[in-house]
Amino acid sequence: MKSALFYLNLRLIFFGRNMPQNTVIEIDSNSGFCAGVINAIQTAEGILKRDGMLYCLGDIVHNNEEMQRLTNMGLRVITHEEFQQLRHTRVLIRAHGEPPETYRIAKENDIEIIDATCKVVLNLQRTIRQYCQETTDGQILIYGKQGHAEVIGLMGQTDGKGKVLSDMEDIENVDVNHPTRLFSQTTQNIEEYREIIAALEQRFALADNAANFKHADTICHSVVNRAEQLRKFATQYGTIIFVSGEKSSNGLYLFDICKKANPNTFFISKIEQLDTLNVLWDKHIGICGATSTPMWLMEKVKTKILTLNT
Repeated sequence: MKSALFYLNLRLIFFGRNMPQNTVIEIDSNSGFCAGVINAIQTAEGILKRDGMLYCLGDIVHNNEEMQRLTNMGLRVITHEEFQQLRHTRVLIRAHGEPPETYRIAKENDIEIIDATCKVVLNLQRTIRQYCQETTDGQILIYGKQGHAEVIGLMGQTDGKGKVLSDMEDIENVDVNHPTRLFSQTTQNIEEYREIIAALEQRFALADNAANFKHADTICHSVVNRAEQLRKFATQYGTIIFVSGEKSSNGLYLFDICKKANPNTFFISKIEQLDTLNVLWDKHIGICGATSTPMWLMEKVKTKILTLNT
């Protein structure tokens, strides 16, 4: 015979489209754009409202829904190849930042740069550039995603002394015989970064060159704080809907944080995915997102979920 608790849970939890009556849905107040993304988008919006068109070197934010909204306003996303063909115009540099080569080309081609590089990224670029100027035989390691826009910009500051570390396997290729400084892409997983640091410290120590290795705390504190906030938020609800662009490194990292804290967490990038999502709905539902997820999109997700029970 089933227990009374079983039938109580059966009334509170439904699978698929149906949800309990009097469902409570709350959006995480700490989710939404970080300061760097807010600045870049507001800068673009101001120009678009005035001029109706603006070039942007790469997606201003890794969120297709927000990019569609900005494209509708007149934002034109271009590649670096297309950028090199432009003359006598203006181009927005997004929060991820760019290597020095981009600014050189802009100067040669009379392109006005609207620089919306995140202050945290900009400070990291300056730090790396300064280290390069101070060392003759040192090497720079950057823990990050190979090919990521921010990492490309950081590597551009290294004067050829940089090497990207994407995982533990890359550590084997690090030369322990030279002064080495480790930095991280600002949106990386801090736990994984600490593992990389520990592994490198051990490798340099085994070579009796521990003094050659130093590392810097360069992960954005707003990302670190967001991770802690989301870990707590995810435990307060039966079902979590995490909203993020599929290309967002920050989004994938924060989703993993939520999923570990609450296995009943589901990833979506657009509202339509709610129709086919195999969700274990609970009476208490939380909605959250990445630092690249617009609040307006999470609001629309909430509205859509409410219609699933009508």
